[in-house]
Amino acid sequence: MSVNGPFTVHGKPEMETSSLIVGWTQDAGALGPSVINYLSAKLGAWEFGEIEPADFFPLGGVEVEGDVAQFPESKFYCSPEKRLVIFRSDPPVSEWHRFASSVLDVAERYCHATELYTIGAMIYFGAHTTPRQMLAVANSAEMRETLSRYDLGGSFDFETQPGQRPTMSSYLLWTARQRGIAGASLWVPVPYYLASADDAQSWRLIARFLDGRFDLGIDFEDLDDFVMSENARLGQLRARSAEIDGYITRLESNLALSEEESEKLAKEVQEFLSEEE
Repeated sequence: MSVNGPFTVHGKPEMETSSLIVGWTQDAGALGPSVINYLSAKLGAWEFGEIEPADFFPLGGVEVEGDVAQFPESKFYCSPEKRLVIFRSDPPVSEWHRFASSVLDVAERYCHATELYTIGAMIYFGAHTTPRQMLAVANSAEMRETLSRYDLGGSFDFETQPGQRPTMSSYLLWTARQRGIAGASLWVPVPYYLASADDAQSWRLIARFLDGRFDLGIDFEDLDDFVMSENARLGQLRARSAEIDGYITRLESNLALSEEESEKLAKEVQEFLSEEE
């Protein structure tokens, strides 16, 4: 084991080159952690390092769940066979530059990472039945060329708009560009009423892109079944409540809901899905 500043490495992956995939735990629709966990399980990825939380998170306000303290975690996993480094973390609260530098230090120094992909959810006021496409933000011409080979819904400019605070994914992308690492932030629209629940469709969209990008050979039958199950459960709610069905039907027709209606839809969906678990 070696300790280098804010991170600890438990083992040294044998990779001459690799790609880094980053997912944040506090993500709408549970997108980030779900994709990271799914990939890690499917690829048999193993943990080889972590970033120590003390410098980046306020540990005085640690959450307690089931009488167990939930400390922030920032862990590295790897799949040498697929030349992938997978990083799962809570978004840091402070010292963003040092945190981003530490992530890239580990990926470059121990895995020779040459490109970066971050995963993130975008809240949108549409229905879960509306076809969705992944969007991407690239930090270099090289990455834009790479992404042009895939069927993406569009792209954003890399620069953050004036007066807006960048996301941690954007900050990590900027830090990577300073090091000459090609990077992209992958974004999937998540219906606002599934933001606090699971959105299996968004997981599948990202996972399928990564599967194609890195030739992972993943069998998605289990995830396809999960998507069908989630859609069936939401269908049951619509059949049970004409009011909820009406709200979703209006969203499917690109008609806006009032603030009160939007809040009721989100509340009813969350409560129903919780009952079904």
